[in-house]
Amino acid sequence: MPRFAVGEGYAVYRGAAAGSSFHRHAAFQVAIAVEGEVALVDEREIRHRGVALVVPPMARHRMLAAADLLTFFVEPHCVFADRLREHSGDGIAAVPELRDLREEDIGRAGVRPSTELDPRLVEALNTLRERSVPMPALAAAVGLSPQRLRALARRQVGMPLTRWRVWARLRRAAEAMRAGRSPADAAIVAGFTDQAHLTRRMREMMGLTPAAVLLHLRGQSRRAT
Repeated sequence: MPRFAVGEGYAVYRGAAAGSSFHRHAAFQVAIAVEGEVALVDEREIRHRGVALVVPPMARHRMLAAADLLTFFVEPHCVFADRLREHSGDGIAAVPELRDLREEDIGRAGVRPSTELDPRLVEALNTLRERSVPMPALAAAVGLSPQRLRALARRQVGMPLTRWRVWARLRRAAEAMRAGRSPADAAIVAGFTDQAHLTRRMREMMGLTPAAVLLHLRGQSRRAT
């Protein structure tokens, strides 16, 4: 039963996975095979297989086709990400103990901030998740210079804040579609130039298209009525 949802600190997708091109997430990815194993290929063309695989933020990879997959995208500044950091390091890791992970497990931890990251970075990431803020204003709000904030993001979450800004916009677009907006309207609401821009970024960072997300959301809405 295909499903896509966005929660506090995470997003989740359940359904078939087509083989994807190489892409990078701004969040942790936990890919769990509903049956058998899940397979991912890293940027060195090494294939990783397991019942549950963890991909850290900004690790370039591609997904191999799977008939039924449960995929979580976990934001790097929530407390559940602290647990994932222990397992993944810099690359894809098999973590079989996560095979029974459920949405409610992440939901409880997604609302709590990381205890490992600098609180000023956590505040900055949360701010960008809610709205777009110019870098000088964002840095001033958390008590850092723009240069130090950029360096902190690269050191602790492994990505530039511009990358996180795009991820935050994707989240807002998904929430807008869940609220009934079309992909074209959701793109504008989230700050993308147009629907094509949203599609390009969503495929690049999540391996999904807005049309696929909308299809799953509409299917969930029909089942609820």
